[in-house]
Amino acid sequence: MGVKDRLDDNLDIVYSYSISFEESNSTKWLSRWDYISYELSNAKIQWFSTMNSFIIVVFLGGMLALVLLRTLRRCGAQVISMDDPESVPKHFRWMLVHEDVFRAPRCGMLLSVFLGSGAHIGIVAFLTLLLACLGHISPANPGSLATYPMVLFVCLGTPAGYVSSHFYKMFGGKRWIENALLTSLLCPGIVFALCSILNVVLWIHDSSGAIPFMTWATFPIPWLLVTTPLVFLGAHLGFKCCAFEQTMRTGGTPREIPKQRCVTRPVIGLLIGGILPFGSIIIQLFFTLRSIWSHQMYSTFEFPMLVFVLLVITCAEITIMLCYFHLLAEDYRWVWRSFLTSGFTAFYVFAYCVHYYFNKLAITGAASIVIYFGVSVIMAFVFFLFTGTVGFLSCWWFVGKIFSAVKYTTAAPVTDPVPEQVAVDEEGTYDRDEERQGMLSDK
Repeated sequence: MGVKDRLDDNLDIVYSYSISFEESNSTKWLSRWDYISYELSNAKIQWFSTMNSFIIVVFLGGMLALVLLRTLRRCGAQVISMDDPESVPKHFRWMLVHEDVFRAPRCGMLLSVFLGSGAHIGIVAFLTLLLACLGHISPANPGSLATYPMVLFVCLGTPAGYVSSHFYKMFGGKRWIENALLTSLLCPGIVFALCSILNVVLWIHDSSGAIPFMTWATFPIPWLLVTTPLVFLGAHLGFKCCAFEQTMRTGGTPREIPKQRCVTRPVIGLLIGGILPFGSIIIQLFFTLRSIWSHQMYSTFEFPMLVFVLLVITCAEITIMLCYFHLLAEDYRWVWRSFLTSGFTAFYVFAYCVHYYFNKLAITGAASIVIYFGVSVIMAFVFFLFTGTVGFLSCWWFVGKIFSAVKYTTAAPVTDPVPEQVAVDEEGTYDRDEERQGMLSDK
């Protein structure tokens, strides 16, 4: 069709297209979106992210095997004398804190509540990703991605109560009812309060995304009527069962901690412990934020599942490594530190959200800014609970294993010999036979 360079009147062009549907028996129903998903999700970049995470896991695993197995596999044959601590080799200095390593931490109630909530989040996240990989969550029904986690969270309160009360009992706690109540209300209450604030902001600005008040008021009902009783059931079972049997007895007076070097100070450990797990999820975090705030379809759930598994392994490996180095420095305060070390990943997650806001988004308006950073805080808080729980559980297993294989010896105390008591008569002589037979009487 030829068109003149200049037209005196408007030219109307009609576009049309035709579609023909062909039945295909080779494509399964659950995988019908795959050809679109892989085009929209930049599969090559995500594979690169997954391989990057895998390399981090292999690197940390190699370091763990090289540093730990060379020393710990011989600790069963190593006999440590507690009478001469200076004679203990430097690779076995961690054995000197055997009387303090299982000492109950401060704020054991709060830590046990965090552990229960972190275990709850981890189970819900794993099952949600598993169901998504099996095809139960599809782009045809995007609301299911929010429905499944909420239903699983309501129905899986028992593991949270069990984990929380079990460790609370191990820390020497007795108030298991208060522990169960805090487990069911504290962390979910913080998230619900933040979401309520964000919803109020949407109400104030007459946003169409605001949830009506009556609908919002019904959200706590399943949480209070279903989740809370299940948490109490799990707490009863966890507190009733036997607590973790300590390998070593705890001494009366805490051991003095030597002056720590720069690399074993808490701040350095937190910075190192959080950066490596964050590095394993940074690409996946970018795609997650893009799907949330740029309204792009996200349906390739195999990559998040792989990254989730690699994140768990990375948190466990880096926390065990740092815990071992702190024990070598005779610092036995591993309980809270193991939780905070891997939990510090949440700080990097929030920092990346801030970076993403200033460099990738063009959000204007006070309400939009509050919504974005409010959601980022909730995301970081969930990461903190989950990754911190992974770090603590891995160190708890590690410390129990290494100290169960240690043999200690203590020299018998030297005492003055007890003088032999003999019977003496009036003439200054004695008779051992009569004394043994008890026949001699006092005169």
